[in-house]
Amino acid sequence: MREFIVEADGGSRGNPGPAGYGAVVSDAATGQTLREAAEYIGVATNNVAEYRGLLAGLRAAHELDPDATVRVRMDSKLVVEQMSGRWKIKHPAMKPLAAEAARIFPPGRVTYEWIPRERNKHADRLANEAMDAGAKGEQWSESSSTAELDTATTTAPAEPPGDATAGAAQVRDALAAGRAATPATGSGPDPVPPSAREATSVADGEGREAAQTEADAPTDRHGGAVRPAAAADARAARAVAAGGAGTADAGAQAVEAEDSADGRTPKPGATAAQADGRAAQADGRAAQAGADARAAKTVAAPGWAPADLGAPATFVLLRHGETPLTPQKRFSGSGGTDPSLSDTGREQAERAAALLARRGTIQAVVSSPLARTRETAGIVAARLGLDVEIEDGLRETDFGAWEGLTFAEVRERHPDDLNAWLASPDAEPTGGGESFAATAERIAVTRDKLIAAHQGRTVLLVTHVTPIKTFVRLALGAPPESLFRMELSAASLSAVAYYADGNASVRLLNDTSHLR
Repeated sequence: MREFIVEADGGSRGNPGPAGYGAVVSDAATGQTLREAAEYIGVATNNVAEYRGLLAGLRAAHELDPDATVRVRMDSKLVVEQMSGRWKIKHPAMKPLAAEAARIFPPGRVTYEWIPRERNKHADRLANEAMDAGAKGEQWSESSSTAELDTATTTAPAEPPGDATAGAAQVRDALAAGRAATPATGSGPDPVPPSAREATSVADGEGREAAQTEADAPTDRHGGAVRPAAAADARAARAVAAGGAGTADAGAQAVEAEDSADGRTPKPGATAAQADGRAAQADGRAAQAGADARAAKTVAAPGWAPADLGAPATFVLLRHGETPLTPQKRFSGSGGTDPSLSDTGREQAERAAALLARRGTIQAVVSSPLARTRETAGIVAARLGLDVEIEDGLRETDFGAWEGLTFAEVRERHPDDLNAWLASPDAEPTGGGESFAATAERIAVTRDKLIAAHQGRTVLLVTHVTPIKTFVRLALGAPPESLFRMELSAASLSAVAYYADGNASVRLLNDTSHLR
């Protein structure tokens, strides 16, 4: 079931006087504006105009998805209290409007929240545009509206994010020069000949995506289909192994370490023997993968979930900002020096906080216990006026003796352990680190705990690369190899919604629009 935010406002220049309303419908998980409405309504009071704005917003939401739940946010205390049933409606002009608003969605599907006027600027601007048009003898036109731009409401980027490392470099340069950052152009990892069938290896987990091999299948931008887990795991393992097959050295080079230069999980190449080994391991994980697949059997595209499940628990997943280890491309998990944010990382956290404050949908903030996540969460929570809850289960994978090393240094010092780690999610880093399989088990337990604690709420989880990718993988019922196909930049936003019947919907992945 989708959840919408409806923001509505109305105004009258004279009260009563020339009046108009504005309404905005946005996606509760992503903050993306889905529909705008505004109209000049002639002479009316402020309150009547506000009710007309509410009606327009609810109708627009109903047209988008009649089975959705809706959170109405208005700066009219009167409308919010009356529609919530706490105040009586006495004015004869408002009674039929309130009754009509109550009939658009079934009882219990709409909730009402009062917000300060400064947080309702988009709808307010639309109402003023409508009144301005009316003063000219015209009606408001969506095509000529600038309300969204004027109020800096964030929408989904028109193009995919650029190279994460280049963007981070731009932020660092901008901070040093005392100016705003500009989008990166053309910077990135060194090209790798396609014939080598290998990706550039980067090993610090804090910022850049390795170039994919020519054998890598592109990810479906709509999320693709969920496959039955047991047989699909085996097929995926064989396909990945075959696609990256070559020399053992090529396989070793076709990776980058987790929580490394841009957070792209290492992607292993493989020998034929490793391919068979992976297939056997995949078949052996059928029970666990089957549970994941059942949890994702409905791919929760908008409106596909049943209508009687109530609002989902929505986790907005924020990766922490950069640390000093980011440009050095070093392993940085939960067993190392626990670095704090760099100046760039704090700037990234501030930008994420500004975006989330504009969206206004976060109801709680939960953070990993590590310093970089606690600092990021603190910056965001201060902006939102919320407290930070610490959850140990959100910590990053422990990379053991590899903490603080580059990928090249690990390959030189611990080649056998590294090869085993690349070949299997069950292998641990040198020195008793945590395997990706163990991380997945921990995240699944943490996920279930947080869902139970936050049913029907939108919660910000401030965490790390491996946990976020694991949340997404489990929601999709995808095999472990899917971790190798995701990019996750510092301070990026992702979102997953969880429904009462166990289904899950991945709503957003690696949104970095607020950093550009």
